[in-house]
Amino acid sequence: MSFRIRAAVDDDLQHLYEMAKLTGGGFTNLPPDRRALTAKLERSHAAFARSDGPVQDELFVLNLENTETREVRGTCQIFTQVGQSYPFYSYRIGQLTQHSKELNRTFRADMLSLATDLEGASEVGGLFLHPGERAGGLGLLLARSRYLFIKMHRARFADRILAELRGVIDEAGGSPFWDGLAGRFFGMNFQDADQFNAINGHQFIADLMPKHPIYTAMLTESARAAIGLPHPSGRAAMRMLENEGFAFENYVDIFDGGPTMTARTDRVRSIADARESRVVAIDQDGGTEALVATGNLAEFRCAFGHVRETADGVALSSDSAAALALAEGALVTHVARL
Repeated sequence: MSFRIRAAVDDDLQHLYEMAKLTGGGFTNLPPDRRALTAKLERSHAAFARSDGPVQDELFVLNLENTETREVRGTCQIFTQVGQSYPFYSYRIGQLTQHSKELNRTFRADMLSLATDLEGASEVGGLFLHPGERAGGLGLLLARSRYLFIKMHRARFADRILAELRGVIDEAGGSPFWDGLAGRFFGMNFQDADQFNAINGHQFIADLMPKHPIYTAMLTESARAAIGLPHPSGRAAMRMLENEGFAFENYVDIFDGGPTMTARTDRVRSIADARESRVVAIDQDGGTEALVATGNLAEFRCAFGHVRETADGVALSSDSAAALALAEGALVTHVARL
């Protein structure tokens, strides 16, 4: 069985909708709403169709396809420049230190400040792998294929990149962080706010969210405990991001308090280490396990394979050449799987 990453097409809508119903909430970039998913596909088509020009507010949707059945079994997204159509809000965790001479005591208070510091960055997000495929490294293929796409289309992306991880969600589908903070100002539960945001965007946050810093000591214990923690299902994703060079720099999601990871785009490991080579042979004689990508924009494809260095290029394993529809002479971008 073989899998590849490719650009999303209109016929993928039903697959995306079925996967969106499996996310369990708190997954803004993949809402179980056909209208919202259709709008995402339309944005993605427009981005793939634009061949040149400066960085703009665009969205690329990539899907994981079973090459034998043609079923879509996973998806991921890349936003080229966030915060252009509407503000990109985060909470920045800070600290205020105050001293009382009369009490001879110093008080340090943690606080959350609404910020748009990450505006203009690119974002990798929307990654979801069907529960039936969570083996064989397919989550890694989905995640790292985005970096090879960025490497191959570098002019379309910003110099800073971020990833938002879903925060703690309880068994009932609620968010302790939301209930302890934003929910008090919005008059709606987490599920309703999350769905509204996924379909209509962030403007309602600008309209209703308090602009003054929030002292965390005023929050419930469960809300404080959730600040900066990923959902249990996102811990592996957080480790993958850290392995790529992303770091948590005290920014959290304003809905569920999940951590926002950031990096300099050109220092992301898969981007920095990726190399472009010409395929001079196709065989099954071994080599280094790698992610291999080819194709420009809508023709982009990525799969696992074995790559062997030669004097004038690389030899590529026949299974990956078949998955990517490649022949000798093709150019590929590759990075070790590790």
